[in-house]
Amino acid sequence: MPTPTVPLPAVAETWISRSKYLRWLDALAAWLVGLGAILGFFPEAPGGTAAVVALVLVAAGSALQPLRIRWRPVSGWVGVVVSKSLRPGARAWFVRDGRADAVLITARHGLRMSIAPPGFGEAETMRVRRTRVFLVPLG
Repeated sequence: MPTPTVPLPAVAETWISRSKYLRWLDALAAWLVGLGAILGFFPEAPGGTAAVVALVLVAAGSALQPLRIRWRPVSGWVGVVVSKSLRPGARAWFVRDGRADAVLITARHGLRMSIAPPGFGEAETMRVRRTRVFLVPLG
């Protein structure tokens, strides 16, 4: 018989679902920027055509992982605001890819934080940018 799993606290579940919506808002922001750029360069282009071209550009851009990782105008800002109160020694939820892990904050350097996630060795930490992940205070 498999061991029962412990459900995540409500705050972690909430941020897992919010992260999906925030990434959609990032895509909407990319589409708006693309639409504005197309209409700026080609003012005579019909609005519907420009909207479709911008949508195609966003879809193509989403296939490029380096661009997808770095383009986070909405979720990046929210990630910085949410993790603002975290200091070394604090515990937090590390929310990513539809899951959340409890971590220990070991250092903070501007937009970067060092965290000790479960499964890492005693002296091993992982450096993450607060603009690319969600570090939510535990509790």
